Amino acid sequence: MTGGIDLVSPSSYALGHPVGQYAWLRDNDPVHWHEEPGGPGFWAVTRHEDVKAVGRNAALFSSCPTIMINDGSATDVGGHTMMLTMDPPRHTQYRKLVSPAFLRSAASRMRPGIERLAAEIVDGVAGRAEFDLVEDVAGLLPSYVIAELLGIPRQDGVELYQLTEALHADPASLPEGAGMAAVAEMFSYASGVWNQKRAHPGDDLASVLVTAEVDGHGLDEIDFGLFFLLLIDAGGDTTRNLVGGGMDALFKHPRERVRLTADLGLLPAAIEEMLRWTSPVIYMRRTATAVTELGGRQIKAGQKVVMYYGSANRDPRAFAEPERFDITRMPNDHLAFGGGGPHFCLGSHVARVEIDALFRQILTRLPDLQKIGETEWQPSTFISGPRHIRVRRSRTM
Repeated sequence: MTGGIDLVSPSSYALGHPVGQYAWLRDNDPVHWHEEPGGPGFWAVTRHEDVKAVGRNAALFSSCPTIMINDGSATDVGGHTMMLTMDPPRHTQYRKLVSPAFLRSAASRMRPGIERLAAEIVDGVAGRAEFDLVEDVAGLLPSYVIAELLGIPRQDGVELYQLTEALHADPASLPEGAGMAAVAEMFSYASGVWNQKRAHPGDDLASVLVTAEVDGHGLDEIDFGLFFLLLIDAGGDTTRNLVGGGMDALFKHPRERVRLTADLGLLPAAIEEMLRWTSPVIYMRRTATAVTELGGRQIKAGQKVVMYYGSANRDPRAFAEPERFDITRMPNDHLAFGGGGPHFCLGSHVARVEIDALFRQILTRLPDLQKIGETEWQPSTFISGPRHIRVRRSRTM
């Protein structure tokens, strides 16, 4: 089947993850040399054990120069790089600047406010006969939350996240230059926030960053802009795509939906199963720093090594009956947040609170939702999630 393996074309992700390709690779070529149009090629890593090993060894598998397959995506701006493309110890220093806002304890303190926002969002659609579950519900909450954390208006958070979609999408699906235009617009907005918070700092995360120091030096405006872009982007991805993808899974598995609606005590385990099933981040790329062996393959220094989380999360070596969607699955050692290591998802605790709050509102207040037509998936090889899910209600409140 090697001729049928294509993990770089958006068409492979038109209906979500290419689970058939993943299964063949895991069984036949788990560390697979994949050709790359216009590039040198990369190693596609598809088994759970190997993906976890790569993600936890930053010394051997570096995040520099970029975590994207395409080298041209590197965010080096005059010596400035995004935290996501740093290695320890520099990465650790930058991560510490914002990590207090995303700790489990911080997420717990945020829960009442997040639950109020979730209720407000569902209030906005409860009286409508039809709406888009992604745009009108799933996408709003994380944008509102990150906006409040950064001390900017809620609606600005929504509009900024919409700009980041141009960074994930297949360039062929967008007007020429749309990606660069979106980056420029985000940096322009970040510049305004930088100046505002320097003049009038508050107790928000943006103010923390404009006054922060690393090795005795403050961040400059470019550092701030890169941090701002990352927080807006990553702050919305998992919740938006997990809630949309999770509801899509529940529509396709009506018995599990009935079980969950009848007993919300199952929700924590169900969320973990949805994370495993949907795997919102398709891949992360690393670069080998030395000659090494992985899965029986010799990897040379400088070669690209790409971790496919959606494949790892359906590996029968790690999960019993991985192709069965089971909202009571335990244990569930999924890698949807990265599987440990220095780059484990910073916002995982906040994301889980957001996901829990939205599902409680949807399942209790909108139990009669019915999907209209087919789910439209994002045209992306990096982020997996529904772009649109049209739904109707059999009754309105």
